[in-house]
Amino acid sequence: MSDQSTQRKVVVVGAGAVGATYSYALAQSGLADEIVLIDRNEDLAKGQVLDLIHGQPYFPTVDIRTGSPDDYADANVIVITAGAAQKPGETRLELLRKNAEITGAITEEIASRDSKGVMLIVSNPVDIMTYVALKRSGWERGRVIGSGTVLDSSRFRHLLSKHCDVDVHNVHAYILGEHGDSEFAAWSMTHVGGINIDKYCPLCRKCSDWKNERKLIEQQVRESAYHIISYKGSTHYAVGLAMVRITGAILRGENSVMTVSTYLDGEFGLKDVCLSVPSIVSDKGVKRIIESPLSAEEITLLNRSAEILREAAGSI
Repeated sequence: MSDQSTQRKVVVVGAGAVGATYSYALAQSGLADEIVLIDRNEDLAKGQVLDLIHGQPYFPTVDIRTGSPDDYADANVIVITAGAAQKPGETRLELLRKNAEITGAITEEIASRDSKGVMLIVSNPVDIMTYVALKRSGWERGRVIGSGTVLDSSRFRHLLSKHCDVDVHNVHAYILGEHGDSEFAAWSMTHVGGINIDKYCPLCRKCSDWKNERKLIEQQVRESAYHIISYKGSTHYAVGLAMVRITGAILRGENSVMTVSTYLDGEFGLKDVCLSVPSIVSDKGVKRIIESPLSAEEITLLNRSAEILREAAGSI
């Protein structure tokens, strides 16, 4: 494990629902010594900070305050959640271009402060925004990562644990590719209690048509966000927790395997695209990409996802 500085500082850019929920969960985790919120709406940032600090007697000691771009200089992790919401009549491409400009401007400002930390991009579409942040910052690829399919993989594990009636902590499973409609379940990497899912199912004998059950589970994962948004307008609790998990891996130099969105430069035969593949996350971001032996079908799906993302990135 890497040596860590005594002061762990996290800067959150964007004090909306996702940024505030993440800050709330991060404060309770005890991972950070300092949490700084920055938002163009200064009153929103001030209000979120006041609301958080009034709960300080009930969580580990941490300094929570509003800040400015000067705080980027000595931050260990800079989390970008800022972005515009889609307006009625606005196309996806128009929204994509707008958020790319917002993310690009923020990352250029971060780079101008000579920060040595790690950028964690959460703004959607996260794979494209990660690509934009990497290109506009000029940083080495490992230090600019996206939340990717860490949340999708969590949803996948939850559904499998319910289906197999096994504690979720004993289920290891990953969603790869785009954080979006072209994502896919890496069934070849799915294990329950250390047993590959295809070998576990005959032992379990819970379902009569496992092939169909697989399709239904994968569909549920892919459509989860749509359902939550239709019910309450946005998602923020689970993604906030996923962000804390990624932050912990960085702050503690854990060398944890996570499906963050990262830039590929030849891995899996892909270049010049950011998407989610198994990666070792540590104090400098992505330390190494794990080129897992995927099935031929999974390689095809990964290539399809990459092509969709390249096309989207090219449109801006």
